[in-house]
Amino acid sequence: MRPKKVILCVDSNEQDLSVLKFMLTTNGYRVLSAGNGPEAVGVFSENSVDLVLANFSMPQMDGDQLVGRLKQIASHVPMILLGDPQKMNGQIHRADALLSKKACSPHELLERVKVMSARKRGPRKGMHRVTHEAELAVAS
Repeated sequence: MRPKKVILCVDSNEQDLSVLKFMLTTNGYRVLSAGNGPEAVGVFSENSVDLVLANFSMPQMDGDQLVGRLKQIASHVPMILLGDPQKMNGQIHRADALLSKKACSPHELLERVKVMSARKRGPRKGMHRVTHEAELAVAS
């Protein structure tokens, strides 16, 4: 049996955090949670995390600032920001994906989490990356 993917959920709204945690846990993920940015940095530093799912609007440290800090620690971990598109509009974000909290259905969120938590950076072990058309012809 494969180990469960570990997702760090960060939201200052306890109710939203519990809903996310329940949804992800019942779909086979191991969920770590944090109520704010500084707490999330501590949890992230102490655990091996496969994906970060953070709310954009939080006190002390907003979601984008949090993603920036976490990317300094482990840039290979995919990160998703959830929030109101009007508040996030026009800003450059460091997250790998932005999702609207209001417009994104639970099914869409789970699909995005599934795809992004399985994503690996770079080629798979033992795989040869084909870079030229000539190599592609020889490989087939």
